[in-house]
Amino acid sequence: MTTATDEPDVTDVPEDLLDADGARIESTSHLGVFATLRRGIEISPEITRGLWITLGLATLAATGRVVVPLAVQQTIDVGILADAGPDAGRVALLASLAAGALVLAGLCAALVNVRLFRSAEAGLATLRIKAFRHVHDLSTLTQNTERRGALVSRVTNDVDTVSLFVQWGGIMLLVSALQIVVATGLMLVYSPILTAVVWVAFVPMFLVIRYGQRYVNRAYTLVRERVGAMLGAISESVVGAETVRAYGVSERTGRRIGGAIEETRAAQARSQVLVAGTFSSGVLISNLVLSIVVVVGTLLGVGGGLTAGQLVAFLFLVQLFTGPVQMATEILNELQNAVAGWRRVIAVIETPVQVAEKPDAVTQERGPARVTLRDVRFAYPNGPEVLHGVTLDLPPRTKVAVVGQTGSGKTTIAKLVTRLMDPTAGAVELDGVDLRDLSFASLRERVVLVPQEGFLFDGTVLANAAYGLRTPLGAGSSPDQDPAEGRISSTQRAAVEGAFAELGLADWVADLPDGLDTEVGQRGEALSAGERQLVAIARAYLAQPDLLVLDEATSAVDPATEVRIARALDSLTAGRSTITIAHRLSTAEASDLVVVVDQGHVVESGPHDELAAAGGIYARMHASWVAQTR
Repeated sequence: MTTATDEPDVTDVPEDLLDADGARIESTSHLGVFATLRRGIEISPEITRGLWITLGLATLAATGRVVVPLAVQQTIDVGILADAGPDAGRVALLASLAAGALVLAGLCAALVNVRLFRSAEAGLATLRIKAFRHVHDLSTLTQNTERRGALVSRVTNDVDTVSLFVQWGGIMLLVSALQIVVATGLMLVYSPILTAVVWVAFVPMFLVIRYGQRYVNRAYTLVRERVGAMLGAISESVVGAETVRAYGVSERTGRRIGGAIEETRAAQARSQVLVAGTFSSGVLISNLVLSIVVVVGTLLGVGGGLTAGQLVAFLFLVQLFTGPVQMATEILNELQNAVAGWRRVIAVIETPVQVAEKPDAVTQERGPARVTLRDVRFAYPNGPEVLHGVTLDLPPRTKVAVVGQTGSGKTTIAKLVTRLMDPTAGAVELDGVDLRDLSFASLRERVVLVPQEGFLFDGTVLANAAYGLRTPLGAGSSPDQDPAEGRISSTQRAAVEGAFAELGLADWVADLPDGLDTEVGQRGEALSAGERQLVAIARAYLAQPDLLVLDEATSAVDPATEVRIARALDSLTAGRSTITIAHRLSTAEASDLVVVVDQGHVVESGPHDELAAAGGIYARMHASWVAQTR
């Protein structure tokens, strides 16, 4: 006897069956730091747009900061300590010139910030869009190798870490690097000896930091993975809150989430300890260098090697040198965090698309749909075959019911016919053309799947049904009228009203609190399962496909809704090819052709009356079903 459920969906396939031939989304990319940055810029070239102009402005901003040491040196040596006595006019002039230079440098720094912010946001928007679109291009098998919440985290949370660095750390790293170069050049002018002292003191720290960044990188990579796992666990528990309450497993669920949060906290703490150690070493060495410069500079000054103004200016330059060095240690740590997030997004984008459109894909004309399966075989990665050489020829405008025991392969056939998956051998054809040769636009226009659970987006009944409109903008519409955003034109509304009427559902719509404008809630949870299915049927009706693939959904609804669904399905399927995964044999009785699947083989095929009288598997299934329904 058939049951209300089919073989397990891909979410129930053992994990080891999903890890083959590029089917798994890697937890992170294995690119090095610079390779990650190069690949990230390749994906989001907007980040480097106008870079040379930005570098020029950053150079002016960095140069402007060294005006103060120069002004101080000149003020002391030729203004205050002038041979003829203090020169107030020269001091005022130097102060005015320094102030003007600082204002100009500040304006340049502001422009650098604006330019980097705009280019970073443009590039990261591209990164998000590409990652999001690629996720949708991945097959169902590939998507289910990672929790939905963790997958969403890659497109949102991980990109945010990149955004934070590019907008803040990128600016600071750019300006700091230029400031170090400019400060070093001026220090060499004043005193090569003191400049050598500064660099000799800092070179070991640079080497230690470079070595330590490896550990920081590993720590932040672990942090990004733990954050993704935590968000995945939280998202899953929120979506399944009703089940959690119904089975009284709140405490167990809380422990699981608490464990994920604790692992995230521990990873964050370990990374921050490394960051604190790196930053503290920078502060310690900076203070040490300043002390050494004061001592050595004073000795040089006493010996006549430096004037008082030059020594004071050099101390200012050391501060301009050590400040960016200290800042750079923190920025480099943030860079590792950003790179860890960037790698996880890149890993998604570089996951191979197993169900892909060919470059030379063809477009078919609309018309009655004939479906042919030629020696079709299918196996989940690393698993045994679940379909064994299935061959079928389903004539156009025929109502086909596919029946079989749980796990027989019925739903797999439906997913192959709609090309949610590709066969491992053989071919599925639509009007004689292999589905792999068809463009996705043509395939989705001709073939529509109505799943057992009608998924609805947060919005109104009207907006959800209008998703099925092939040309969203009808006559009298404007470009800003899009069902996906709840903006519906009068033409679109009329089409949706007509669809519900033609499906015999006008009375049901009239009984809703706000008619077509009734809010369905997240995932359609404000409606019952049967009501969600009614909206899904109307959506499919508006799509006007040539071939409908239905996963029968009347097993968990009340009798009145079941009657409505059955009546709507009669209108939906009239005059077009349909393949129904039949969980109730009443559907098979009303079909033109019944296909019986058993352990991955098509064992019987023919009209209901013939199969019921043949004494085979279908006859026994039907007899058992009749006995239970009496």
